[in-house]
Amino acid sequence: MDYKRRNGLATVLIIIGALLLLGLFGPLFGKLLGLVFPIILIALGYYGIRRGKVLIGWIVLAIGILSLIGKLAWLIGPILGIVLLIYGISLFKNRRRNY
Repeated sequence: MDYKRRNGLATVLIIIGALLLLGLFGPLFGKLLGLVFPIILIALGYYGIRRGKVLIGWIVLAIGILSLIGKLAWLIGPILGIVLLIYGISLFKNRRRNY
């Protein structure tokens, strides 16, 4: 059983390594690591705050949050635009009800 599990893991690692070497998996892997690293920083910052290392925890947490916002700016901008649009329309509708 353990032998089969190691063979399966070895096969997966060989396939991932080959894809990385061929450059087929590189861009996706790079983007994934670009998102995972800020999440790890956020988790480490939260862990530091919980363990009593408040200053360094907040610093690491802030760096992680700012980095994640920078990575997800392509998503946050359109979402913020949609929210502002919906809020503006709702303000127009509420004014019409009051008159």
